[in-house]
Amino acid sequence: MRIAILLLNEGRGSGEVAREHVKHLLALGHTVYFLYPGNITGIDGAVNIDVKLHTDVYPAHEYLPSAGENQKQVARMDVEEMSRYAHDYELALDKIAGETDIFIGHHANVTAVAVQRVAQQYNKPYVIFVHGTGIEPRHHGLWDDGNWILIEEAIIKANGILVTTEYVRDVLVKPLVNLPDDRFLILPCGVDLMAFQPQKYGEVKQKYQLTGDYVICPGVLTLSKGPMNVVEASKHYADLAQTIFIGEGELGPVLEANLGARGKLLGFVSSEEKAQLINGAAILTAAPEKLEHFGIIYVEALASGVPVVAYSGGGVDSIVTSGVGVLTDRNPEILGQTIRRLLQDVALRKKLSVNCRERAENNYDYHQLVSKLAAWLQGFL
Repeated sequence: MRIAILLLNEGRGSGEVAREHVKHLLALGHTVYFLYPGNITGIDGAVNIDVKLHTDVYPAHEYLPSAGENQKQVARMDVEEMSRYAHDYELALDKIAGETDIFIGHHANVTAVAVQRVAQQYNKPYVIFVHGTGIEPRHHGLWDDGNWILIEEAIIKANGILVTTEYVRDVLVKPLVNLPDDRFLILPCGVDLMAFQPQKYGEVKQKYQLTGDYVICPGVLTLSKGPMNVVEASKHYADLAQTIFIGEGELGPVLEANLGARGKLLGFVSSEEKAQLINGAAILTAAPEKLEHFGIIYVEALASGVPVVAYSGGGVDSIVTSGVGVLTDRNPEILGQTIRRLLQDVALRKKLSVNCRERAENNYDYHQLVSKLAAWLQGFL
């Protein structure tokens, strides 16, 4: 197949998913056109296309650190402004539309509108990958009604809808656009099973002076990610393990002061070191304020053989089952006490670790996931 994949911007979560899909589709022998603003180097083997914007202001779903101040949330645009951006994406798609078999538009927003228009113009099938960050603002009163009508039409007329979890389908999409379940493909995010492996931590413990067991909390240090809840929870197990935070954000100084000697904030680390730090952890934890749509860190923990203790709710419930960790009430004290009990039960942690790796291999191998995606896409041709 000749597949065009369109992103709103380079992205973090959805962008990483798209890049993995591109790599594995190429490995399966497909031709992939990969489009987003600023795509200069892209993915080796793909036809990388830079979407030329009419302005230096990047459209974004949420705050995108790499874009600095030159960004605007698409859900806050009026009809005229979104129309100008849609035209930019349409021009880029039009250049390769004639030689494309099927289109994948990431996010229910301006990219979905552009994909629908070009696909229909060339009488080609298209699917929309509906991520929570794109559609969730509509639940909070955002999206100009005129823009939302266009987005809704693009979703309804798509040949298929991709989502990462039942939570995204049932809680975020269907209350707004009530399509039958057979229109959806639930395709989880995958994980690099080579990078994330039990006890594959190299020299990273020595580098960061980590001795004994530690609990790891990866993620941006913002209110929605809830690192302050983990800092509070750490009071209940600090005598057994320190808590290590990786990631940056505006809450850093306050968190560091409140955490004190109970742990460390390592800030930004490379992808390689992130994997090694998770590989070497005793437990991975997270306590986000918002319900996460998926939660790639939980899958990374499973691949690393690291049990998860985290807040229940949202997409995490489909990832962390009773055999690989514990989901708690959304309360820091309960979270901390649960972590303490698991730290004390070494035998249980070893059993959960084996289950974690097995679950990752069976459910989150990117090659298997993308093979399933390719078969699904083929059905629309």
